[in-house]
Amino acid sequence: MADTISTIDELETIYGQIVPAAAIKVLDHVSEHYGQFIKAAPFVVLSTSGPEGLDCSPRGDPKGFVRIHDAKTLMIPDRRGNNRVDTLRNIVRDPRIALLFMIPGVGETMRVNGTAVLSIDMALRESFAMDDKVPACVIVVSVREIYTQCQKALVRSRLWDPATQIPRSTLPTVGTMLQAISKGDFDGKAYDDTYPERMKRTIY
Repeated sequence: MADTISTIDELETIYGQIVPAAAIKVLDHVSEHYGQFIKAAPFVVLSTSGPEGLDCSPRGDPKGFVRIHDAKTLMIPDRRGNNRVDTLRNIVRDPRIALLFMIPGVGETMRVNGTAVLSIDMALRESFAMDDKVPACVIVVSVREIYTQCQKALVRSRLWDPATQIPRSTLPTVGTMLQAISKGDFDGKAYDDTYPERMKRTIY
């Protein structure tokens, strides 16, 4: 591809100097103010890296589900999923992790970079129980840096604006997509029809 940026010097020439506020906002610990964002967030995206490549995984629960153990440590319960465990496979082999916290209605997001380990300590797992269901493990994150991200992306996308919401019926269902991928070997309608009840039984 022609006309690409191939050096840091070229990149910095195009974009210029870093905005002062962006330079001073980075901390190596969870401050009181930054912690308020984490405690209010019901949703976080986890990014990890492994031999097969990168992975980005959404996690959600009632606000405050990511526990601030101390100023350098966050804890995230690993709830039930589809057992691909891509994020967990990556952490076992490469502990680097990045988090992006989002709060409905709030334009700023909170970013954390650090490393993680997977704890199977029973007492810790039980402390994260929901509906009497205990997570299989807890992702324990050591904070290397934490900082806010400005509102621009969420404002441009109008992410929290109800007027921009798209009816789910305008997009293909998961069952429809799986049936197409399997060339008809997968019963997509049965998958879609049983999903609401399956969700109730397996959400925790």
